[in-house]
Amino acid sequence: MHWNKLSWAAIAMAVTAGPFAASESLAQNEQFIPSLVYRSGAYAPNGIPFANGVADYYNLVNERDGGINGVKILLEECETGYATDRGVECYERLKGKGPTGAAFFNPLSTGITYALTEKAPIDKIPVISMGYGRSESADGSVFTWNFPLLGTYWSAADILMQHIAKVNGGFDKLKGKKVTLVYHDSPYGKEPITWLEDLAAKHGFVFNGIPVTHPGVEQKAAWLQIRQNRPDYVLLWGWGVMNSTSIKEAAAVNYPREQMFGVWWSGAEPDVLPAEEGAKGYSSAMLQHGSGTFGVHADMQKHLYAKGKGAAKVDEIGHVLYNRGMVNAMLGVEAIRAAQGKYGKKPLTGEQVRWGIENLNLTEARIKELGFEGMLRPIKITCNDHEGARWGRVHQWDGKAWKVTSDWYQADVKSLQSKYAATAKKYAEEKKITPRDCSKES
Repeated sequence: MHWNKLSWAAIAMAVTAGPFAASESLAQNEQFIPSLVYRSGAYAPNGIPFANGVADYYNLVNERDGGINGVKILLEECETGYATDRGVECYERLKGKGPTGAAFFNPLSTGITYALTEKAPIDKIPVISMGYGRSESADGSVFTWNFPLLGTYWSAADILMQHIAKVNGGFDKLKGKKVTLVYHDSPYGKEPITWLEDLAAKHGFVFNGIPVTHPGVEQKAAWLQIRQNRPDYVLLWGWGVMNSTSIKEAAAVNYPREQMFGVWWSGAEPDVLPAEEGAKGYSSAMLQHGSGTFGVHADMQKHLYAKGKGAAKVDEIGHVLYNRGMVNAMLGVEAIRAAQGKYGKKPLTGEQVRWGIENLNLTEARIKELGFEGMLRPIKITCNDHEGARWGRVHQWDGKAWKVTSDWYQADVKSLQSKYAATAKKYAEEKKITPRDCSKES
């Protein structure tokens, strides 16, 4: 079943029945890219638009460009429901498919990313965790196969606290203030804690964390604590229905939404629309991009939606998570393109694609050429730095749309890289990994 020959209706039917499968007689000039998705369950409101953005971009490359330098993309989705065990099952099922095996995996789950971190070096398949995953995996000397492109959770926490500090007139004005993290009780939600503890110790604010049990629909106790303690700021590290539930609960206890700031996975349309007027004033970090349409969307309209081949509803193609899915897919495509420059314009192995990711260098000119101008800043990946960029902004929900309310912030590069290196070193010692000497990498 070739992706570029499928209508979305056919794909949707296949997904309903289970993961849609590629043909047994795979063409030899196709690059197989698996897509771990969740189109059902408590995380579907956020998972669906992301998956649609990914699917549409790959389809666009096939329809408009004839593939990546003539190599067609063969996509297969596998439903994980955001569950780590199901994600691992999908990985094992899909890693060897296609003429050369999987190009890379996008787990779209920090828990699944943790699990695949152990498997990727053995199978030689890179893991792209754009804006999520293990923060210390930004250190490519230890985490050779992990790529938390565009930003880690430590970067996100740093950007949010920079913004809060700026609103207050500087970090020195945060001394004695109370900052509470409401977080998904999972590896994802726990990721920012260590960095926020570091910042609290450095700047003198009081940090507290409140875990919320999966899937996050029951938060009465958490918001009772917040009503009693009245923190100066609440940071939200949720996903799926947890986000909209948190905003509703904040409104119910009369906690000011203007003092709530979500991570970039807690700042999309599905997070605020269910809360209606209660979401007005709520803000979140942006993983560089936000909502809106740009040059690439015009190509989507022309080559897909005008022909009935789009995955999403037409009025949703500029939404935050749809755009993020597109960005995610584009980075993967450009990494394959970079690898083709070294290994040839043909289907590549995961090991070859890994080289392409590690040598990805998207300039302003290339970003503009791809139609992503206004969405992204340049990103350059190296052996030492698998994050490549750590910039972000803040946007606020005005009741009808997201509005950018800040300038660009760059996370504290020096401090972060020091912590990445120290934490990665401990991981290497535990796992008996000999770090690479990046000075010898070409």
